[in-house]
Amino acid sequence: MKYLLEDADLADKVEVDSAGTYGYHTGELPDSRMRKAASQRDIKLTHLAREITPADLDEFDLVLVMDHDNYQNVKTLDRDQQYHDKIRLFCEYCTEHDNEVVPDPYYGGADGFELVLDLLEDGCAELVKRLQEGQPLIDNTRA
Repeated sequence: MKYLLEDADLADKVEVDSAGTYGYHTGELPDSRMRKAASQRDIKLTHLAREITPADLDEFDLVLVMDHDNYQNVKTLDRDQQYHDKIRLFCEYCTEHDNEVVPDPYYGGADGFELVLDLLEDGCAELVKRLQEGQPLIDNTRA
C-alpha cells in the first residue's frame, strides 16, 4: 500500500500500518520468502511485526484483515461494537481476483507468496483509486 501511495503522491496524506492478531513474531521483519517475492516487484518490506491493539480500532479509519479468523479476532477487540463497520476483509477491495480471503502462504511454496502479493496489489490499487477519486473507503450498504 505504501508503495502505491507513493506512486500516487498520497503517501503524506494516508497513514498505513500493519499488525497481526497474534504476537508470535513481534519485532521481526516479514518472512524472508515474502521479502524476496516483494523485492522482485521493487517493493521493499522493512516494517517490524507488531500485534494489533484496541487503540488501533480508534486510531485508524479502516482496519483490513486477511481472513475470517483474523476478522473474528479483531472484532473481539471491539468490546462495545463501535468500530465493527471499519473492520473489513481485505479481499472486499479486490477487483481483479475473486478470492474471499487472502490465504496464509507460510506453509506453502513461492507461488503462495506471489498470490498474496497479487491480491494485495489488487486491493490496494482499488483503495488508492477510491482515495484519488474522493470515494468512501467503506461501503456501509453491505449485508
